[in-house]
Amino acid sequence: MKLAAIDIGSNAGRLLISEASPNSLGEMDFTKINLVRVPLRLGFDVFDTKRISDKKAEELVKTIQAYKLLLEVYEVKHLKACATSAMRDAENGQEILARVKAETGIDIHIITGQEEASFIYENHIAEHLDITKSYLYIDVGGGSTEITCFSANRLLFKESFNIGTIRLLHNQVTEEQWQQLKSFIKNQLRQLLNVVAIGSGGNINKIFSLSKRKEGKPLSLETLKNYHKELSSVSQDERIHVYKLREDRADVIVPALLIYINIMRWANAEEIFVPKIGLADGIIHALYNEVTHQPSFDMEKA
Repeated sequence: MKLAAIDIGSNAGRLLISEASPNSLGEMDFTKINLVRVPLRLGFDVFDTKRISDKKAEELVKTIQAYKLLLEVYEVKHLKACATSAMRDAENGQEILARVKAETGIDIHIITGQEEASFIYENHIAEHLDITKSYLYIDVGGGSTEITCFSANRLLFKESFNIGTIRLLHNQVTEEQWQQLKSFIKNQLRQLLNVVAIGSGGNINKIFSLSKRKEGKPLSLETLKNYHKELSSVSQDERIHVYKLREDRADVIVPALLIYINIMRWANAEEIFVPKIGLADGIIHALYNEVTHQPSFDMEKA
C-alpha cells in the first residue's frame, strides 16, 4: 500500500511517499520510496509580518502542484497533508490553503501544536527501546518545538512551545518563554530517572550525519555542545562550504542546537537518539491507521 504525507513547515515543505507492507513477523514496515523537500521558508514572512506574502503563496501553490504530479506518477491513493506553526500564525493562512485546494485539489489541514506532537509520537520509537529508561521526544522546527515523554510503557505528556529556529533568528523568543519551557520540563520530569532524548527534525539529523556515528548509536549532550560552539564560531558562508550545508540549513542549525541542548540539560538527559524520523513519518503512520481503521493515538485522552 502506497501512502503519502505532505508537511508544510515553517522552514520547508516536504512530500514523503512510503510503501506499507508486512514483514516476516507480521508487523508493518514503512519503506520510504521518495522524499522531496522544498525550502519554502514561510516562517520568514509570518513571524515578522503575521502574513504569508504573495510571492511565498505562489511558491507554495507551485510546490503542491509539483507534489501532485509526483503522487500521480507513483500512483498514490492515500494522502494526508498538514501545515504547522507558520500557517497557524499566518492571518491569511486559511485563505492561501483555500487557493491551494482550488488550484490543486489537495486539502491541507492546519494542525495544532498538540496534534503535531501526537504525530511525532506515532513513530513509536521509544516502545522498542530499553523499558527501564524514560524517553523524551524532541522535535525542533522553524516555528515551534514539540516535546513528548514516554516512560514505563505509557505516554506521560505531550506539549508544544512557540520556540523555533526561525523565531530565534528573528529574536522573537522571550526570556519568559524559555523559562516556561524550562519550568515545564523540570516539573514534569522531576521524578523520572534515566531520561534519554529522541531527536527528530532536519537539523539534528544533519548533526548526526556530521558526527559519523554508527546508525542506532546515540549522540552525547557534550557532542551537541561541541558542535554548537564549533558552528557558532564560523560565518554562515563557512558553514555552507566547510560543512557542506544548504543555505536554508546553515542559518537554522545553530539555534536548533541551542534548543536541543537546553531541553536536554533541563531534562538531565545525557544522550539523544536520532532515528531519522520526522513529522512526515508520523503522518504516514497516522494515515495508515486511518485507512486500515487501526486504533491510533488518542490525543484527547493523553
